[in-house]
Amino acid sequence: MSASSSSVQSLTPFRKLLIANRGEIALRIIRSAHALGYRTVAVYSTADADARHVREADQAVCIGEPLPALSYLRIPAIVEAARLSGADAVHPGYGFLAENDHFAQACKDAGLVFIGPSAEAIVSMGNKAGAKTLMMAAGVPCIPGYQGEDQSEERLAKEAARIGFPVMIKATAGGGGRGMRLVPSAKEFGELLRSARSEAQSAFSDPEVILERAIVEPRHIEIQVFADRYGNAIHLGERDCSVQRRHQKLIEEAPSPAVNADLRARMGATAVAAVKAIRYEGAGTLEFLLDSEGNFYFMEMNTRLQVEHPVTEAITGLDLVAMQLRVAAGEPLPITQEQVTFTGHAIEVRLCAEDADQGFMPQSGTMALWHMPTQLRVEHAMRSGAEIPPYYDSMIAKLISHGDNREAARRKLMAGLEDAVALGVTTNQAFLQRCLGHEVFAVGGATTAFITQNQDALLAPDVELQGRAAAIAAVLLYEMAGDRRTRAPGRRMTHSLPISLRFEIGGKLSTAGVVLIGQRHFDVTIGAQTFVIELKEVADNEAHFLCDGLFESAAFHRDGTLLLLHYRGVPVRIEDKTRAASAKQGDAAGDGKLRASMNGRVVAVMTAVGDMVEAGQPMVTLEAMKMEHIHAAPMTGKVIALHVKTGDQVAASRVVVEIEAVVKEPAATPA
Repeated sequence: MSASSSSVQSLTPFRKLLIANRGEIALRIIRSAHALGYRTVAVYSTADADARHVREADQAVCIGEPLPALSYLRIPAIVEAARLSGADAVHPGYGFLAENDHFAQACKDAGLVFIGPSAEAIVSMGNKAGAKTLMMAAGVPCIPGYQGEDQSEERLAKEAARIGFPVMIKATAGGGGRGMRLVPSAKEFGELLRSARSEAQSAFSDPEVILERAIVEPRHIEIQVFADRYGNAIHLGERDCSVQRRHQKLIEEAPSPAVNADLRARMGATAVAAVKAIRYEGAGTLEFLLDSEGNFYFMEMNTRLQVEHPVTEAITGLDLVAMQLRVAAGEPLPITQEQVTFTGHAIEVRLCAEDADQGFMPQSGTMALWHMPTQLRVEHAMRSGAEIPPYYDSMIAKLISHGDNREAARRKLMAGLEDAVALGVTTNQAFLQRCLGHEVFAVGGATTAFITQNQDALLAPDVELQGRAAAIAAVLLYEMAGDRRTRAPGRRMTHSLPISLRFEIGGKLSTAGVVLIGQRHFDVTIGAQTFVIELKEVADNEAHFLCDGLFESAAFHRDGTLLLLHYRGVPVRIEDKTRAASAKQGDAAGDGKLRASMNGRVVAVMTAVGDMVEAGQPMVTLEAMKMEHIHAAPMTGKVIALHVKTGDQVAASRVVVEIEAVVKEPAATPA
């Protein structure tokens, strides 16, 4: 009997849905809920009071202060928001409380329909330790490791030595790369364990970890499953999520270039058997590592909707959020395994507010100019002028392409990503473009080592583009400064004296000589290069121009001395220094001041005034966007000032520690 013809035995109807999340996933859920006729309720922290998900829901309730622990992780506040608004169902989205069994149980106890599995299923499979134990008992191949109850540092260090280095530390309660650390040797184990636990506590309110042997250069393959309360279960194929940084996915695709029909059937059958064994209900994903020999090992199960679910929707034609809502209401699955079909290929990239050139450091601030391409599916909650707070995940958008084959999808995504405009906060846009264009990814050969192995090429600057961008910036700075003292409206000039402009671009100071050779027609000299640029039109944050005979366009935003330029798909930041006093060489070098590299919260202070420290020694750890970042001493010397304590919120560039160089006394000359 087909899933759609199963007799409905137990309906749990609801009419108003509270989304216990924020950002793009909250909007995604609102969209499907409204399409099915449900009313929606948003929750928000004070930092998100002006967020899009708050405005697009039918109702909204503030649940606390910006820090997740004071808002999006507050179970009583969310349950109370449901009571206040009259919501009778809760969708957790992903992240935050999505895989928290206490939250699922609290919803049930309050008479709310939880859009997801039962608390018992979350305990069984959402917890990495419990899931591995269950899978090993079922005969599913698992990575050797330790998932015991004894969480003492002594026991964990002993187990790590038994497993053999390198080992992986993983938070049992969540995913997304948080609470995960690769430990190369026993020497680093203690510090990395502390960091993983701290990050897990902050992100999931649970510091428990497991240990696993690190498999070298695998592919990360996951199977999407769905099950209902009547015993029906299906899989919707695989997703390849191998392109990662900091153990977090950046690019996902379906189907995987490394999975054939036979392997897909075997992995799918394993996944379906697992969810049937625990009487699972709803959407879930089983994650595996696939080695070069074609062997796969169970890694974990995510008992929720995945960030990358759109690629599965693209190749199956299904709305996974709508399926979640229908199954939670008591409907049987709408299709059987035999009815699942796959069409074409889909690829997704995660656009994140982070600086790839600075170790993927999270960024926050105001997104001054935002425009997304129309030829792609784009999931986001941004707009021009929106604030990106430092408290949450760095992902700000997902761009998804679908094509008849992998190359068509890749080509379409590269073009759409190039058209995306995100100016004001540094993003990984250019890095993603280089990933998509790299020959290893192009032929489908990327493993989890892809970024590490190709980092130099992926981070290499485009010198030609930077030169042209600098020349265009010089012309725009000239125009917008209103420096047209010798011109009357409509009058064409035949010559002009050169004007010298100084600006910082790509972290380097540049000088440009701009010569007006006609109306809006310039010669621009930067170093040994000269560019001929003719401005055709400048309006509405967009410039159209000829540069050395090539007609092009660029988006831009001007804010005081700051010019933000989007040229050939690459965001460029230019700071006009023409009227600024020249900095003296060495003024900022070796001052011994350790500055915060981003907005964040101090979660650890590893020094005190009077300490003697070595250059590179960890001083302070900041948490930003649910990831921890260690700040090390910039020089060897003595700590003379400590300006922060654990729990402080700091702004980017704030001085947190001051170090004074200690001059060693010369050795006494022998008599």
